[in-house]
Amino acid sequence: MTLTAHADTHYDALVIGAGAAGLFYGARAGEAGLRVLVMDHAAKPAEKVRISGGGRCNFTNIHTRPENFISANPHFAKSALARFTPQDFLDRLARHNISWHEKTLGQLFCDGRSGAIIDMLLEELRETGGELRLGASVSSVTRTDTGFRISTSAGVFEAERLVIASGGLSIPKMGATGFAYDIARQFGHSVVEPRAALVPFVFEGRDKEGFASISGVACPVRASNDRAAFDEAMLFTHRGLSGPAILQISSYWQAGEPVVIDLLAGLNAVSALTVFKAEHPKRSLASAMETLLPNRLVALLVERGDIPDMPRMADMSHAAIEALVEDLSRWTVRPAGTEGWRTAEVTAGGINTDELSSKTMESRIVPGLYFIGECVDVTGWLGGYNFQWAWASAHAAAQG
Repeated sequence: MTLTAHADTHYDALVIGAGAAGLFYGARAGEAGLRVLVMDHAAKPAEKVRISGGGRCNFTNIHTRPENFISANPHFAKSALARFTPQDFLDRLARHNISWHEKTLGQLFCDGRSGAIIDMLLEELRETGGELRLGASVSSVTRTDTGFRISTSAGVFEAERLVIASGGLSIPKMGATGFAYDIARQFGHSVVEPRAALVPFVFEGRDKEGFASISGVACPVRASNDRAAFDEAMLFTHRGLSGPAILQISSYWQAGEPVVIDLLAGLNAVSALTVFKAEHPKRSLASAMETLLPNRLVALLVERGDIPDMPRMADMSHAAIEALVEDLSRWTVRPAGTEGWRTAEVTAGGINTDELSSKTMESRIVPGLYFIGECVDVTGWLGGYNFQWAWASAHAAAQG
């Protein structure tokens, strides 16, 4: 697919990766007067944009701050994020008459389908004279006296700037590969070990069987470990635990660690149970807990012994109520692992930011080589933050 045809094969900038970051860079660099080629081995551009947000694209988050990102260098993202904000992206949507709405926690979605964002990215690339080639696999990249030579299935191209925007390892069925890391290492860069992030947990044994038995049940919780805590929904699945709270804490989880879940987050459970006891002394503890938690979850917790099988609330002392609430507020599970790259929304880790300019995303080792988007060791929370990093890092590189 070619948006703008050119006879020769030399470009000011060649971008590998036609996702959010690559397409956005192409248009911004074009605005700066550069002749740009964006290429991708996939048959269609920006497929992650297409499927995101249930097909409506959670394209940014109004609460974006550097603290919403994980990196070995927590300061690295500050410069790019400060110079291209969520409002800057909203201004672009307004120029294209794309309407949007806010959901919970500052998450912004298209009113229509996510294809509107893709159409905007392609239109801006076209308007600035950029070229797009899809279905083009890269076989080799070499350094030249004036830049880079890129050998592909669509021919050999040369460019003064090479921008790697090929993403991470998440969702391999959509074509994700470790290409960015291979190029980084080829040119002397180090890579922070990539790991699946924003990904469901899986369990084994009793936990797996129990959670599978109530698959589909959801409730608000606080999921936490020593490094982070998130107040959102948790979902029981056939393989373990998912939902926003679990996806969020997964990005901060290390293999073998426990996860603490407050099943009564936001509830004054001691007071509620005390009132229930006074009003219904002959009712069971399980029936009292069903006023606070989903019935099927209560049944599972009773079966597991996490909630005592008490036939009468009258037999529950105030101290016993307090102890139960404390236990359920610190309900601890130990995942066997995660669902891995297959369902991970993003890749944590990536190109070491110590070897990149935080202002321009340019390599400190090889002039003219840039890394942007998900392949860099900057990973956002769930809720539009990773798209904002794609826009911001692409903008920074285009200004460099």
